[in-house]
Amino acid sequence: MDAALANRLAASVRAADPDRYFSALFAPAHQRPFLFALYAFNAEVSRIAETVREPMLGAIKLEWWRETAEGAAKGSPRNHDAARGLAALFAEREVGLAELEAIIAVRDFDSSAEQFADFEALETYVDATSGAVMRLAARILGGDPAVVREAGLAYGLAGLVRALPVHNSRHKLYLPLDMLTAMHLTPEEFFHLEKDDPRLVAAKRQMGLRARDHFFAARAAPKPRAALAAILPAALVPVYLRKMGREVPIHRRQMALLSAAMKKRL
Repeated sequence: MDAALANRLAASVRAADPDRYFSALFAPAHQRPFLFALYAFNAEVSRIAETVREPMLGAIKLEWWRETAEGAAKGSPRNHDAARGLAALFAEREVGLAELEAIIAVRDFDSSAEQFADFEALETYVDATSGAVMRLAARILGGDPAVVREAGLAYGLAGLVRALPVHNSRHKLYLPLDMLTAMHLTPEEFFHLEKDDPRLVAAKRQMGLRARDHFFAARAAPKPRAALAAILPAALVPVYLRKMGREVPIHRRQMALLSAAMKKRL
């Protein structure tokens, strides 16, 4: 990958996904451009639902990215930096087209009217999105993808707690239906809860407890070694849960990442 493309990808990831950007800086320099290529692709497909009003439009954009990934895998990328980054990633690292297609397919949920019946369904989604990206990053770094599952779940669930106001504003439910049922709430009622409503606070707390459990499981796992930079975003989970939806200054996030990197574990 040429330096100019790598720099543009790094800049786009820093703007769209600073957690993964700063985590990638702890990877060996020659590996960072490939992490930025993966993260730039992920940023593109993960924000599609927030840019469309109809599920069909979301499906069309996801299909565009599926075709883009397919072209990149064949060495014929579209005129887009993320597509050119994918072409370099396919050519120089052990990342398969099917793995990116799977991430794209799961993202169809984001712009659909589908809902999660229970926590098992929710965590299956998180593992196939946040978790899948971490596994691919671990493989790019030459680490063991098997060690990142808990970290991916922790970071993904914490991210959903942080994004609740955005999701509620577009009437998209990422909480399990059985949780709302236990609170005697319908999805529509949940979308209109005031931010200090005890039921909203309780829902965030339950999600946070799940994220915390996965974080501690990840911390108790063997050291990630080569996969460290891939799982570093999960080092931010305790910080995010303490703030419970409030913005965390970038310097505070950088300090948490540095601390975990120095310890070589979460």
